[in-house]
Amino acid sequence: MQIAEPVYIRSVDHPTAEDQKRSKPTHGVTAVGVFLLFGMMMASLAGTTLLWPGTLFDRIWALNPGAYTQLAPMGRIAGAAFLFLAAALAAAAGGWFLRRRWGWRLTVAIVATQLAGDLVNLIRGDFLRGAIGISLAGALLAYLLRRDLKRGFLP
Repeated sequence: MQIAEPVYIRSVDHPTAEDQKRSKPTHGVTAVGVFLLFGMMMASLAGTTLLWPGTLFDRIWALNPGAYTQLAPMGRIAGAAFLFLAAALAAAAGGWFLRRRWGWRLTVAIVATQLAGDLVNLIRGDFLRGAIGISLAGALLAYLLRRDLKRGFLP
């Protein structure tokens, strides 16, 4: 009588840590991570200038004076919200580059929230900004929701 060898089954949906280490991130994965870091830096800058106005950094608002006109009256509240967003983007970038599932989920949530905001812009009558935002955020969300991309992130 022959004893059967043990059979090991590995889930197709969840690659092992060894599989993860062997696979190099694609250019798309790297680009999304860089995008998250860039967003974190911009949100940090906006939050800082709204919390502490009158610094040399205020000149950055020349790039978008309309946004400053809308945000400046909210001052500290808007500044704190931007710093919260910066923290969320930093966490998402960290989880993204570590290729953790929670980093993928947080990134999807952030992009989905942006898509919802762009939809609100479109409904409010800002057709150009809303349409461009929906197109870009929608394309990014479609990329993020690809099954093969999600599989590259460990639970």
